[in-house]
Amino acid sequence: MTATSDMSLGFSLFIMAWMFILVGLFAIGGYFMFRKFLKSMPKNDGKSDLDWQDYYIDQTRHLWNEETLAFLNELVEPVPQLFRDVARRTIAGKIGQLALEEKASTITTELIIRGYILGTPKRDHKFLITHLKSKEISLTPYEKYLKA
Repeated sequence: MTATSDMSLGFSLFIMAWMFILVGLFAIGGYFMFRKFLKSMPKNDGKSDLDWQDYYIDQTRHLWNEETLAFLNELVEPVPQLFRDVARRTIAGKIGQLALEEKASTITTELIIRGYILGTPKRDHKFLITHLKSKEISLTPYEKYLKA
């Protein structure tokens, strides 16, 4: 083999690997874009999941205080920076929904914990359990939500 054919083979392998990496990255990005698209589609009531989320946040904005906002920020801290704002809004929307359903006069730690459990996938509950134990908050009132 000559040096030209070795370089040609190496370059061809590089191009093939780069092609697979790009296709993989486009597939991952497309997946997340499609999920966002589905959340923005109107449901039977004419509002999308994102519209309802924004509604709950706007209706309960005055119920939050510095302490409860700080606690919510603690809970979303392990989420990668790129997705943290989306996670915070999703969880805050679920907390707002619970607050409106229960006609709460203020957002409490209990509401935040329940909203976090109901607004996040089960795989994220491990961090919540660890965090609550470190803050010495009892898990007993939330066990039924964690098991569901």
